[in-house]
Amino acid sequence: MINDLWYKNAVIYCLSVATYMDANGDGIGDFQGLTRRLDYLQGIGVTALWLMPFQPSPFKDDGYDIVDYYGVDSRYGTLGDFVEFAHGCRQRGMRLLIDLVVNHTSNEHPWFKEARRDPKSKYREWYVWSKKKPRNAASGMVFPGVQKSTWTHDQTAKAYYFHRFYDFQPDLNTANPKVQAEILKIMGFWLQLGVSGFRMDAVPFVIAEKGPEIARPKEQYEMLRGFTQFLNWREGEAIILGEANVLPDTDMEYFGGAGERLQMMFNFEVNQNLFLALATSDSRPLVKAMRATKSRPATAQWGQFLRNHDELDLGRLNEADRETVFAAFGADLDMQLYGRGIRRRLAPMLQGDRRRLELAYSLMMTLPGTPVIRYGDEIGMGDDLHLPERNCARTPMQWSTEPHAGFTKNDKPILPTISVGPYGFQHVNVAAQRRDPNSLLNWMERTIRMRKEVPEIGWGDFSFISTGTPQVLAMRYDWRNNSVLFVHNLSSEPREVRLALKREGEADCILANLLSDDHSRAEKGAPHHILVEPYGYRWYRVCGLDYLLKRSDT
Repeated sequence: MINDLWYKNAVIYCLSVATYMDANGDGIGDFQGLTRRLDYLQGIGVTALWLMPFQPSPFKDDGYDIVDYYGVDSRYGTLGDFVEFAHGCRQRGMRLLIDLVVNHTSNEHPWFKEARRDPKSKYREWYVWSKKKPRNAASGMVFPGVQKSTWTHDQTAKAYYFHRFYDFQPDLNTANPKVQAEILKIMGFWLQLGVSGFRMDAVPFVIAEKGPEIARPKEQYEMLRGFTQFLNWREGEAIILGEANVLPDTDMEYFGGAGERLQMMFNFEVNQNLFLALATSDSRPLVKAMRATKSRPATAQWGQFLRNHDELDLGRLNEADRETVFAAFGADLDMQLYGRGIRRRLAPMLQGDRRRLELAYSLMMTLPGTPVIRYGDEIGMGDDLHLPERNCARTPMQWSTEPHAGFTKNDKPILPTISVGPYGFQHVNVAAQRRDPNSLLNWMERTIRMRKEVPEIGWGDFSFISTGTPQVLAMRYDWRNNSVLFVHNLSSEPREVRLALKREGEADCILANLLSDDHSRAEKGAPHHILVEPYGYRWYRVCGLDYLLKRSDT
């Protein structure tokens, strides 16, 4: 089966089943509730859903501590409910991605229980052990300040086990061929039930060498080729979207020279520098990051995002730049996490300023790659900093002004809904914004629709056009003899810029605004003079007068 590269021009929406919609009234979101909201998701224009883990779990790490890879946690429903939901997605033309969490299991997983109980068990070699505590046990922790070690002694096993994350999440020995075979089996199971791909959690740790004597683990990139080959054999259109916060000079190792490893990766380099650009009103860090990550195979794609379900990781920025972003968007220590990130949602980070929110989303939608939206961001949801660690930005979806935001009829939701302040559900909810034609929700729907009509972003080559000021970013995409141009003013002051279209045949070209009637015409052979309001943006199609005439006739 041939992959049609559907992900090149998709719009992905990430959500947690647990906090999206509760249908049975137990206070926890479930697949029946999520199925009821598929028409809403289709209505705003998303083409693919990404679900956070929903498999059986003790829920010590928001479901990322899995005890059964082949089931659905009873709190969310049954396997039948999942299949019905997957069928609903397919009916509406939406793809379905699920989290693939195979770097570690829960310490309550039957594999680990058997491994620690019996040294001769086949599962013993599925995990990473050491008789003595390794000297590097205090290094390489994912959650510094919360996590104290990467090796923990197990009394039953009489040995130390390795865990890159929390101590209740022992790492799988992913270099073991039997473990790799099990990973393929897991993927095959969910493909059979209607899944179109996987967001692979913690990819660099999955493919890294593991062991007590390894000080500098090497990545086993060919492991990714094996995963992708399996997907191609089983379901040609299935993909892996990798979570790999790595330096740009290793990007091609993850993609593979011909795109034979990962089809998609999140662009953390651009994400971190995007927030630096927003904090400083200076586009140069963002331009540098986009140039550094420009190389990728023709079949590969970046996932571009603003906020996700974790903290805003700023670990790749230097200390001075990181402090600049902290000062702009998370100055209080309570807003920061692990010494490297900000644990807030986007709307409160931008002080609820509609202009800045639209600017940020417009940037995300026009960055080279596929936009990935976090649930609730389409209505500008806030955060609850009283909740620990990352939970502050994982509160239930706000549907209406009903009790608990219409998420549940239970008095004890899985996490408290935001009920006070400007981001309380009384002020920020889907029902109210649906009725307001000028709401953020309706703006987002219109923008998503237009984004899908501009395939040049997902397929074309990008370049930058000089604006004469670092506060204004202008970039164009060219694909199949079509061109589009995007202008963003990152500053709080209006800016007039001159844009020269120097390519053959473009000297007298009209820039047709895709979002309004504010088109740009220039004198013959002269540059375009464009006045952009504070935090303003323009989406143009580079074309002649005939394009505008055709639009006026339809």
